[in-house]
Amino acid sequence: MAVPTTRLLVLAIVRMLQPVHGYDVRRELLSWHAEDWANVKPGSVYGALKTLHRDGLISVDGVGADGARPERTTYRLTAEGEKEFGEMMRDALFAADQPKYPYFTTVALFPSMPRDDVMAGLRSRILKFEAELLRIEREVARILAGSGDPTEIEPHHVADAMELAADHVRADLNWSRKTLRRIESGELDVWSAHASGLWPRAVRPGGSI
Repeated sequence: MAVPTTRLLVLAIVRMLQPVHGYDVRRELLSWHAEDWANVKPGSVYGALKTLHRDGLISVDGVGADGARPERTTYRLTAEGEKEFGEMMRDALFAADQPKYPYFTTVALFPSMPRDDVMAGLRSRILKFEAELLRIEREVARILAGSGDPTEIEPHHVADAMELAADHVRADLNWSRKTLRRIESGELDVWSAHASGLWPRAVRPGGSI
């Protein structure tokens, strides 16, 4: 079973920066770009902190205000939280779960759309993937050019997570380019048979294209 991403990341940030309040946990995850590669929404951080506190994995270290700022609660990892973090990390390290990719369904249904529409969609995806890959590569270079000190800038290990995301984008980009070439050349033609009332074996649900 997949490890709950938000729970693990929030627990990790408390462990790293303790004592720490929710605002700094949220800011740290934003600097890690966790919303991009882990789908951790900034607004979910406070809910995760409440849940972790309820479960006894973090404790309240203090409540106070700094100048005119609103009163804030700071948290610290408990012994049970340290144990839970270790167990979740071991589960995550050895995991090989593949995400359910929505585009698989689209590929299986290519014959239901006109050939020109499918090619236009692939060309659009290629442009988006090229732009996204360029953005990630620039962000990785910027992060690695910094000190890596999490109190100053994104830590260097964030670049490793982004490199993994970049590899997934490259795989999507390569597949989209290859599939577009196959359609343009006529090697992949699922429309002629579909027009005759047949469902091509190559794109049957559960099959491959």
